Amino acid sequence: MTMGTIKRVPHCSHWGAYTLLVDDNDIVGVEPFALDPAPSPIIRSVKEWANPERRVLRPMVRSGWLDKREGSDRHGRGRENFVAVPWDEVTDMVASEIRRVADAFGNEAIFAGSYGWTSCGRFHHASSLLKRTLNLVGGFTGHVDTYSIAAGPVILRHTLGDDRACGGQANTLDSIAEHTETLLVFGALSPRTAQTEAGGIARHGLETHLKRMVERGVRIILVSPLKDDLPEWVPAEWWPIRPNTDAALMLGLAGEIVKADRHDKGFLERCTSGADRLLNYLEAGEDGVRKDAGWAASITGLDQAKIAELARVLVDTRSQITVSWSLQRAHHGEQPFWAALGLASVIGQIGLPGGGVGYGYASLGGVGLPFNLGKSPAISQLVKPINSFIPVARISDMLLNPGGTYTYEGEERTYPDTRLVYWAGGNPYHHHQDLNRLEEAWTRPETIIVQDPMWTATAQRADIILPATTSIERNDLAGNKRSDMVLAMHQAIEPLGEAKSDFAIFDMIAAKLGVGERFNEGRDEMGWLRHLYDNSRDDARTRFGFDMPDFETFWEQGYAPVPVKENNVYLADFRDAPDAHPLGTESGKIVLGSEKLAKLDYADCRSHPAWIEPAEWLGSATGADELHLISHQPAGRLHSQLETGEASRALKKNGREQARIHPQKAAELNIVDGQTIRLWNERGACLATADVSDTVRFEVIVLPTGAWFTPHGNSGLDVAGNPNVLTLDIGTSQFGQGCSAHTCLVHVEPYHGDTSDAFAAYQTRLVALAAV
Repeated sequence: MTMGTIKRVPHCSHWGAYTLLVDDNDIVGVEPFALDPAPSPIIRSVKEWANPERRVLRPMVRSGWLDKREGSDRHGRGRENFVAVPWDEVTDMVASEIRRVADAFGNEAIFAGSYGWTSCGRFHHASSLLKRTLNLVGGFTGHVDTYSIAAGPVILRHTLGDDRACGGQANTLDSIAEHTETLLVFGALSPRTAQTEAGGIARHGLETHLKRMVERGVRIILVSPLKDDLPEWVPAEWWPIRPNTDAALMLGLAGEIVKADRHDKGFLERCTSGADRLLNYLEAGEDGVRKDAGWAASITGLDQAKIAELARVLVDTRSQITVSWSLQRAHHGEQPFWAALGLASVIGQIGLPGGGVGYGYASLGGVGLPFNLGKSPAISQLVKPINSFIPVARISDMLLNPGGTYTYEGEERTYPDTRLVYWAGGNPYHHHQDLNRLEEAWTRPETIIVQDPMWTATAQRADIILPATTSIERNDLAGNKRSDMVLAMHQAIEPLGEAKSDFAIFDMIAAKLGVGERFNEGRDEMGWLRHLYDNSRDDARTRFGFDMPDFETFWEQGYAPVPVKENNVYLADFRDAPDAHPLGTESGKIVLGSEKLAKLDYADCRSHPAWIEPAEWLGSATGADELHLISHQPAGRLHSQLETGEASRALKKNGREQARIHPQKAAELNIVDGQTIRLWNERGACLATADVSDTVRFEVIVLPTGAWFTPHGNSGLDVAGNPNVLTLDIGTSQFGQGCSAHTCLVHVEPYHGDTSDAFAAYQTRLVALAAV
């Protein structure tokens, strides 16, 4: 669509739908989607994708690898310069490496990294297209779960039968807003995280429902180390809990209810199994300690009387418990998810409107909104020929320990001998823990291929770099199970440099592997978009009698509604008739005591919900300068995307992240607002700018995730404020193996060394490597 010389281009990203205003291949403006009640400010940073400064503009190969291939010095990654190579030659190299490794070591020696955050598009989905290609030539080693949520779904699959309750299909927020009387929030209900959604989102609805709760006078208790995990206009009670102790509060509340003999015995009998294990634990079994308000207060740092009073209120009112995904990204992260289920079962309101428990509300924008009942558009990865995988956050373990064993959901498995890593559309040097350990692990594979639009820290450490376009340089469509629309993503500008779309890159590679026709199925870009849309449209009509517009109308309009479920009450049918609607668990009921876990007898994931002391927490801190680090999602970007965009830059100082610290703690450590500080522990060190604020618990420091890893020379000091140089790279437990990023103690001190701009330091390093 055009207006004068301005072309109006409908588009979508992970943080929402919008219209790009384009004049002569330049983005001159961004307008929010007219139907979105709360657009994200990140949309105005999208024009940064058209900035060539940090873009990969041509295929590049590390000089050492070009000379000696798999025999090159792998410590040269990130140090040796790159050489530009034509597309035809570089795709020959990629196809040759895939064949070599598969033939010599088996396809399990190929690790297909990333999980798709590079774009919300469902067709040019880099991770899916990579796996589609490799599945056509024998398969690969992949991953299960995600960094965002791993331990949580694992434990819920065994205790609730599936992970719908943390994927957006528990009680929807419209039902909670109308029926809940007491809302107990563990973690957050924040627009900061709700502005993003995997696969895109049309309408941001969190604030609409929060406003309705405020209108109705719902009592809201926020249990979090951070006061701003709810908007300031929500009149919530802030309980600044010690990080990683939420399970203790949940169990203390449950124990207080049981001690008063106010637990719902009928619900426990009809709808749960193994409740006797949990009740025995609460009543002082095993360790001889009764789990009640006093016990919880001693661990959490909260007020005993308030805990006891809340236990009474949860039973007396229609109460809903919400648990953020962030709580399970910690050592023993399975426990808060399971303990919340135990507390809700003791209260006995699961299956009632506005009652029970749900997970992940506002962790992504679509969780808790009306959810798509139909088939979401998505390119198929095809059938995987081999069953080789690792838990997503065990990448360093896999690379450092080929042939070593690990456990996952009770099974013992073996790490493959990884020779080739192909990372498409992701940046582990942003999201993986203990980056100095990853640096060593990264030297183990013979070849590393990175396909990305940007010169990320991961791309800098590749052997072969394939420049992909961003979503604004190609056509695509957005949509997912948590969005009420499919959205058109029109190409806005021409590709920068020699960049190609992810589909075009893999189509070239597939052809050289001899599987081109099976990969593309005779369709080009627009042919695939029509095909994927029509699949969703046909499913909506056939199964739900719901009419979506034809493709031409959808593409011109820019959006199409899909059939959705509103006012969902989770487990209502099960509550009414448990035998007629059994869950997919070992007993067909909610599992509060697990026979499987009893047999496994893991010390770090017991047969019932439990408080288990984490490896690092404030209860084990040794000095006044040792604080608990929270590395949460920033307000101005998604993960590390658009780090140099205007919304992200506005939250930085000297090109580096700001670390929030309590005024009293700052005074103790002689830190003043705006000062450069050093955070460090035995794993690494980074710089940040102090943000002194009373919106954080006294012994906690908050450093947002996503700063591009910028080590200073050979010192090991990251100057940009990347918290993952500090975080702990261990699994949540032997059972779930999720990431434990939020279990992290750090020392903090004023920094008096070089405080020059971190953006400039990154660019200097990039120019030296890539000559761009």
